[in-house]
Amino acid sequence: MNFELLCADPQPNHRPDSDPARRSSPLPLWLVVEGQLACWLESQPTAIAAWAREHKFAAERHRLLVLPATDGRIAGALVGLGSLASPDELTPWHAAGLPECLPPGPWQLAAPLATLAATRFALGWLHGSYRQARYRRYTGSGAVSVAAPAELVVPQGIDVAAVRSAARASAMARDLINTPANDPGPAELADAAKALAREHGAVVRCVVGAELESANYPLIHAVGRASARAPRLIDLRWGRADAPRVTLVGKGVCFDTGGLDLKPSASMLLMKKDMGGAAVALAVASMLMDARADVALRVLIPAVENSIGADAYRPGDVLRSRKGLNVEITNTDAEGRLVLADALADADAEKPALLIDFATLTGAARTALGPDLPALFANDAALLAQAQACGNAECDPAWPLPLWDGYDDDLASRVADVVNASSTPFAGSIVAALFLRRFVAPTTPWVHFDLYAWNPRERPGRPVGAEAQCVRLAYRLVRERCG
Repeated sequence: MNFELLCADPQPNHRPDSDPARRSSPLPLWLVVEGQLACWLESQPTAIAAWAREHKFAAERHRLLVLPATDGRIAGALVGLGSLASPDELTPWHAAGLPECLPPGPWQLAAPLATLAATRFALGWLHGSYRQARYRRYTGSGAVSVAAPAELVVPQGIDVAAVRSAARASAMARDLINTPANDPGPAELADAAKALAREHGAVVRCVVGAELESANYPLIHAVGRASARAPRLIDLRWGRADAPRVTLVGKGVCFDTGGLDLKPSASMLLMKKDMGGAAVALAVASMLMDARADVALRVLIPAVENSIGADAYRPGDVLRSRKGLNVEITNTDAEGRLVLADALADADAEKPALLIDFATLTGAARTALGPDLPALFANDAALLAQAQACGNAECDPAWPLPLWDGYDDDLASRVADVVNASSTPFAGSIVAALFLRRFVAPTTPWVHFDLYAWNPRERPGRPVGAEAQCVRLAYRLVRERCG
């Protein structure tokens, strides 16, 4: 993207009669809410009002109507915002579908928006411009041809750098999650962290393979040891050492077969996304480093494949954790909480000012809240409320669930300190969070996100595929609490 324009990625399906070479000046975008449509039409030239009425434009959300000029070219476009009270209440998703629907060339808002709304519009535009094209570059007949993109002239008054940073972080996370597991294994996930570190002057250390046992990360080693791709702990550090310490932990299960408790084939289809927590953690780190936030940032990613092999860990095994707790394995498909446990224990030992973990952890959270709404847990009521408020302010929501002590007995073991999975089918997301809580001191401010990181259905700006959930939420939470 250049400095003057926030540009969409090339799109293959734009209409050829709108070649941007035929025009250089931006075309206007009129944002119209349903309740103000009648007044807007009355203020327009007769031809435009007649065109809108003829095409039954009612300003419904995501409705787009291209307006013709008298010479047969395009005069602009109407964008419906639905039932909002005013355009200043829009969210990024009101704009996210436009880059793929509008004819190519430059576009600009016909009327100014409040700064917050303009920022959301620009962010939504860039978010909707994302395309995962790594595996669609060529067809049997050669390179895929693409038309020039639609471009958005930067709305007045917005922080361009912040919008670009958020959009770039989201795209990075989506790319990592969307990429099939034959490409990004634990080593390649470490390479992504190293590339981000080089860009910002951070330092990355990796503990790999058998070194995990000698370095006291036994659960990470146990989960990943059956794979031909060696497990590792990725440890990124950046920032002033005496600044408030913020540690992000991301579940990096690059593929999850379920282990010896093998998943059915249908449940394995999306398991390339089981490293979504790691992708989100790196995205949040990217935004914090872009902003030169005054924090001592640490990112811990336990990167493994949960595979089947002669050395796979088994149901009934008792494994020692970094914290010293012995864990009875009741389900090898509850591996994410195991690798997170060692990483959380390591992070907690440094007594951070804020500890956040991200994980595609339980189907129970999806059953309770659906794919769009990550489950949010925290060990402090004020922190929980603050995190939810940050998500609402950023249009990046999460919903609080309780760390209900009454379910803690579901983790009791007859032979060890704790089991890794409850025998009851109830409250799975809460029970998983209670398991993780055992590896964090009560005095450490801790937030846990159980997210899906995937769009299961096609919507404007949200194609089927990866979604970078909780990135802007977590960034805002860190800045509010730690500067």
